[in-house]
Amino acid sequence: MVTTAVIRPVEEADAESLGRVHATCWHETYDQLLSTAALEQLQPARLAVMWRRFSSQGPQYRQVAALVDGEIVGFAGSGPARDADKPAPQELYFMYLLGAYHGTGIGQQLFDAVVDEGPSYLWVAEVNPRAHSFYKRNGYAHDTHEQDQEVLGEQLHEVRLVRPRALARRLSLAAAK
Repeated sequence: MVTTAVIRPVEEADAESLGRVHATCWHETYDQLLSTAALEQLQPARLAVMWRRFSSQGPQYRQVAALVDGEIVGFAGSGPARDADKPAPQELYFMYLLGAYHGTGIGQQLFDAVVDEGPSYLWVAEVNPRAHSFYKRNGYAHDTHEQDQEVLGEQLHEVRLVRPRALARRLSLAAAK
């Protein structure tokens, strides 16, 4: 099922809605990976403060929201690579979509709005098969780098997925046909 969504840059006025959607997405995504106590720390108002900061970053950072019937249902953000050993110049920082909209094509629209056709990379929870499948379809593969990231006071094991230059070029050519 394809759902029609409007994908547009995040605006400061979106902060409250983004805070709520962000908290809901984290509950849906990390329910099996983080404790209930950790997830109870999520406060939409605190996330809204973070979104106000994000909305004023420079032009090399891209944050977009997906809206269906005027309501935010997902978001994504990318920017310059942050890793010291950056495998690509661009990093996908985050991408979340409410569970009710999985499989509708909106995730791909979000991804396409913030990730260029060239090489890029991202970090994703090791145990997140849906995300791994999505990124594999978009040309990403685990490059053997792993890390434990502190999330809400707990450790979340993440793996780095990379889309190399040669593969990104082939995907770009295939899309042009």
